[in-house]
Amino acid sequence: WQTRGMTERIVLAGASGLIGRALEAGLQARGAEVHHLVRRDARTQNEHRWNPERGELDPSLLAGADALISLNGASVGHLPWTKSYRRLLRESRIDATRTLATAVSALGSEAPAAWLSASAVGFYGDRPGEVLTEASTAGDTFLARLCVDWEAEALVAAAHTRVVLLRTAPVVHPEGVLKPMIALTKLGLGGPLGGGKQIWPWISLTDEVRGILHALDRGLSGPINLTGPTVASANDVGRELAAQLHRPFLMPAPRFALGLALGRDATESLLTSDAVVRPEALLGSGFEFEHPTPADAIRASLG
Repeated sequence: WQTRGMTERIVLAGASGLIGRALEAGLQARGAEVHHLVRRDARTQNEHRWNPERGELDPSLLAGADALISLNGASVGHLPWTKSYRRLLRESRIDATRTLATAVSALGSEAPAAWLSASAVGFYGDRPGEVLTEASTAGDTFLARLCVDWEAEALVAAAHTRVVLLRTAPVVHPEGVLKPMIALTKLGLGGPLGGGKQIWPWISLTDEVRGILHALDRGLSGPINLTGPTVASANDVGRELAAQLHRPFLMPAPRFALGLALGRDATESLLTSDAVVRPEALLGSGFEFEHPTPADAIRASLG
């Protein structure tokens, strides 16, 4: 499908989410031809049906692509994490990644030049007091264990293509990590979550897309921490949001209450998890953040 000097051809799986939509716009802005893997009947020439639950994907759809980018997975922002939803979080990531790895491996020399596979900074778990880089080991929360297995499925294809593991931080955006916080803050119920001093990795949507394209263009491989360069606590993010919305930041939500309302796995993995995650691979390869602080990211996302 692709020869050097022709239009860049990208195959995108999981394009319907917040990051996928923004990434597709970024790819199209640079003239790329973007093909979608979809779970329904194709409606356009650039859509191709697959069934990751059943492991069904025609490998020829990926043959010769400049890159495969997979962003599959049920939203971690859907709360609470019931037993059935935890199963969905896992299966939606493992099944899709395994299906793609099988197809990439079957292509041999015709495999895509690169595969950028989604993961999350949740890989590192709850690690107060540590500075975590791409060289750090995994944590032991539910999300950390899921990320380990998720990344392992993609690395099966590393003998056939350059595999990049996109360890994404919560995206500071009204459709991302800010969604539940905005609702509470507008009601005057914003305040410390589980104490609020825990360090939260974060990234703006703009820098998430720019970071993915940077990893693609610079030939990076292995894990890449897609997280902002400025350390911020949950309180820093919450207070800045409250200030932007001209609302108070007073109502604390104790850790035990969050656990009762949302479940232990979600609370430990998302809201009270403490992790200083550094974007070493991005910074070391010359990446410059457009939104280097959470305040920058919140202001940009609220327009």
